[in-house]
Amino acid sequence: MSAVFVTATGTDIGKTFVTAALIRQARGHGHAVHAIKPVVTGFDQADWASSDPAVLLAALARSITLHEVEGISPWRFKAPLSPDMAGRREGRAIAFAQLIEFCRDTLRTHPGLVLIEGIGGIMVPLDEHRTVLDWMSVLRIPVLLVTGTYVGTISHTLTALEVLARRNLDIAAVVVNQSEQSAASLEETLATLKRFADCIEVIGVARLAAGNFEHPAWTRIAAVVGGQ
Repeated sequence: MSAVFVTATGTDIGKTFVTAALIRQARGHGHAVHAIKPVVTGFDQADWASSDPAVLLAALARSITLHEVEGISPWRFKAPLSPDMAGRREGRAIAFAQLIEFCRDTLRTHPGLVLIEGIGGIMVPLDEHRTVLDWMSVLRIPVLLVTGTYVGTISHTLTALEVLARRNLDIAAVVVNQSEQSAASLEETLATLKRFADCIEVIGVARLAAGNFEHPAWTRIAAVVGGQ
């Protein structure tokens, strides 16, 4: 069994897109793979079929039902806010110990590659005291950092790498998911990040490779996270 925690420099960067692509790539090569997204905000009970967990279920070739969504995403909140704020609006909160146990139980019971998708960026608050960074620090599995080519991405990405390194987390790779209408090209962004990322692998995913899971970028990312 290999495992990786998929996180990002912020919200709407492409964590679910990358996670789903890795699932399809692994399955396409006959590898066992499972994925969970334990915490979801902005979850519309009336439109759950288009939610991020549903995207992961489709990639896993699992039944896309609300019951299945609940199975891979136990903590779901309506407001599109950080989990602590979204939970406060509903009068409930994430039990951090239960979140950790859910992840560990998933890791124990599923062979092959296990992908745990986080929420938002690395410092998003989960409750009154803990962040996604604390979540990753307790699990101690390799981290896949997803970023983009948007303006500000260089600072966001290098800051995230610095914070992850200070927690002694193993960074499997940085995936640069090409942003739409970006002022900088994918090539320029990759070149700059590689200069500052030391020995960490930085892999770019162009939009033209989005649906091509045999593209060298996906093959390389899958190899880095242990998908093949």
